[in-house]
Amino acid sequence: MAKQYNVGIIGATGMVGQRFATLLENHPWFNVKVLAASARSAGKTYKEAAGSRWAMTTPMPKAMEDMVIMDAANVEEIASQVDFVFCAVDMKKEDIRALEEAYAKAECPVVSNNSAHRFTPDVPMVIPEINDNHLEIIEAQRKRLGTKKGFVAVKSNCSLQSYVPAIHPLMKYGVKRVLACTYQAISGAGKTFERWPEMVDNLIPYIGGEEEKSEQEPLKIWGTIENGEIVKATSPSITAQCLRVPVSDGHTAAVFVDLENKPSMEQIIKDWETYSGKPQELNLPSAPKQFLHYFTEPDRPQIKSERNLENGMAVSIGRLREDTQYTIKFVCMSHNTLRGAAGGAVLLAELLCAENYI
Repeated sequence: MAKQYNVGIIGATGMVGQRFATLLENHPWFNVKVLAASARSAGKTYKEAAGSRWAMTTPMPKAMEDMVIMDAANVEEIASQVDFVFCAVDMKKEDIRALEEAYAKAECPVVSNNSAHRFTPDVPMVIPEINDNHLEIIEAQRKRLGTKKGFVAVKSNCSLQSYVPAIHPLMKYGVKRVLACTYQAISGAGKTFERWPEMVDNLIPYIGGEEEKSEQEPLKIWGTIENGEIVKATSPSITAQCLRVPVSDGHTAAVFVDLENKPSMEQIIKDWETYSGKPQELNLPSAPKQFLHYFTEPDRPQIKSERNLENGMAVSIGRLREDTQYTIKFVCMSHNTLRGAAGGAVLLAELLCAENYI
């Protein structure tokens, strides 16, 4: 039996915090000991603080309903009660950076869903099946922070989870350039149709900051550790366009890839279907048995039929074909609040525990 860990959810009342709560309700390793949020929620029970804004399709975990929300700013008090925290707060980036570092310096590891630390050179930004080796940078980060146990580790942007996993097994063929157009669900903005009626029968061709993240974050994921920091890869060149679409959950990407060497379509599909990473090797609780699934039907993958594949932790791919401008093109999709957000962070935490970083 695996070791048991007491954990906290910082930002528990928001949509991603709620998703953390549902994922951790019956987790075999992690026991939710602390729920924390802003001062305005502190002192209320979870049901009082988040009840009317509960956005999940599953009910609030019974065991958490009457837990009293703590003030996320009470770092030492919270850190003394848990082995590590998940962080999904809605604050200014500089405030998030300060808060997460405060927890790390209090010897409380932070597994973050936030973007604030994604480009801190010694903070690993990890898709567990792709760049688990970046966890090695934690040693350098601890030296900078002056900690023995504390550190910050982050997951990448939710839209990347749909197309970067599909591109990664093709890197051996020399990926030169990528064009990715993402069609992103409203839950990526922390919204439901009830709270964002303007999105019904609508499409917004702009998501602030998303295209820059989509173009730059993969280069850190594919980067190398040099002299105590992660140095971004210089290729492939990536251009992205990101649209908000009237879908509750699930980000889809239309991807065009230029390759130096051209494998057969059958070989590419085989590369996808046989690809696995450290989570599969370690048989982590949240890991999909098969990371990448390819669908041969011309109208797949679809949001409704594929987003919950393998508990929402798999990536679905389809429509692979040759292109007139690029070498190949295809469509892929992943669940943005599961694989892309809270689920990806839980899987990262499992990896950190299995590899003895926590």
